Amino acid sequence: MTSEQRQLRQTVMFLRTSFEAVQHSIAGRLEDPLPCWMDTSMLSMLARELSRCGHQSQPLFSPSTTEQLYLASQQCELLLKQCPGVLSSAVCYRQLAAIRRSLSNALQHIDTPTKRRWLWQRH
Repeated sequence: MTSEQRQLRQTVMFLRTSFEAVQHSIAGRLEDPLPCWMDTSMLSMLARELSRCGHQSQPLFSPSTTEQLYLASQQCELLLKQCPGVLSSAVCYRQLAAIRRSLSNALQHIDTPTKRRWLWQRH
């Protein structure tokens, strides 16, 4: 793995952990029927970083990794469009779980080595 790939992998791990922290911060309000009021400035920053990771991953990782990062980015943008105050805490919690799942899938694709081809093998 190149240094660029390692750095991008670390950023994806940071994003997954950050979304997990946001999700846990609203876990106590899951039974609350009132709308969820998240910090949209922080969510916007995470969305920008997620989008940047998706673009940077294209030449560095497999298409399945990039697809998962793109999916997480789209889910985050949807969440951002509905925040603050439109979603219940439970729905917001589920959307954050979907973002985390996509990031975990991306990390799984990153950590699974692709089949190596030797110079004498045909492509």
